[in-house]
Amino acid sequence: MASLFNKFQQAVGVLAKSTTFAKNPRQLQFEADVNKLFMYTSYNRLGREAEETDAEEIIEMAGKATLAEQQKQVQENIHYQVENFCSLMDGILLPDVSKNDSGSQSTNPPPRRSGLTFAIGNKNVFPDADKPPVPETKPLKLNEVSQRLMDQMGYTLEIKPSVIPHKDAGQGCFIKGEADVGTVLAFYPGVIYSPAFYRYIPGYPKVDAQNSYLITRYDGTVINAQPWGLGGESREVWNGSYTPRVITNSKTSENGSDRLWKALSKPLVGSGNAKDVLERRNPLAFGHLANHPAKEMTPNVMICPYDFPLMAKDLRPYIPNISFGDSGEVKMKRLGSFWFKTGSKNGLEAPVLKTLVLVATRALSNEELLLNYRLSNSKRRPDWYTPVNEEEDRRRWS
Repeated sequence: MASLFNKFQQAVGVLAKSTTFAKNPRQLQFEADVNKLFMYTSYNRLGREAEETDAEEIIEMAGKATLAEQQKQVQENIHYQVENFCSLMDGILLPDVSKNDSGSQSTNPPPRRSGLTFAIGNKNVFPDADKPPVPETKPLKLNEVSQRLMDQMGYTLEIKPSVIPHKDAGQGCFIKGEADVGTVLAFYPGVIYSPAFYRYIPGYPKVDAQNSYLITRYDGTVINAQPWGLGGESREVWNGSYTPRVITNSKTSENGSDRLWKALSKPLVGSGNAKDVLERRNPLAFGHLANHPAKEMTPNVMICPYDFPLMAKDLRPYIPNISFGDSGEVKMKRLGSFWFKTGSKNGLEAPVLKTLVLVATRALSNEELLLNYRLSNSKRRPDWYTPVNEEEDRRRWS
């Protein structure tokens, strides 16, 4: 297995520099990342019984497959792992059906809310729609669920003081157990904002001034993990609401720019009434706590866009995200640094939740997850930030 992985690592380095990639720097970096994810996740799906010919076939495919083909395969590989994870979580948390009385209370899902319902408001349309019923689950604590998941899957996550040697590192996200390269290790939880809803992000327009738990996909989708925090101890209706902490500096006088920011920083109100029944005892919903590696340290995970199909209702409680407004219903087009609405979907595309997961870039065992933050080099970066690859940072934000 190790020799096969070495082949993949060599292929990753060669293909990432291939002249067949797009010439646009941002698109080039996107395609290079997809190429890596294609090989890592396909390698993982081969399993421990993989043969050398299987690995060579994937490497050959990575060099020939189109970007769209690779993206599709990555989605399938990730969804395959997510399905397995959700099945294990069901086994851990759902009551034994055979023990339930035939006359027990039904846990049928609530009626789906139509587009008309959202358009005219939610009052007096479905009396119970504001608070969908929460199915019964076993009364386990998060740490108990985490331990049972590790017993069955071979790994889980735990939060403890980081090994990064700087004072701002704080808590770190660690894998407890072992996982192979290409494994989905964590979800990036929180509230999802499409570019159409940027102005609703708390703190807008300086959304990152007091929030270090924001992350952006290549398609412009932003995920705010601050509301998720450390999860919870139950399955519950979650709407992502929270009150951001406001830091003021009384030692400095407020100038005109500060006053303007305060006038603008109150985000728009409305369209954010999404409510879903989510499992807050999700042991893998800690992707937002992965730290950036210190100097002379190497990342061991990378982010992967995962479009979760909302039709997979049985899996939905274990995807720790909600979409602000109708984020999936508005198409946006980027022109330079600006986004413009280009109309609605034609209704033929299956609805998805645009999420992110963290994927292992090598075999891991009882160690801290380290994620390359790729902070933009066009802005002042924190003192603790050491670029892993300055050229990748530049391409990512070009």
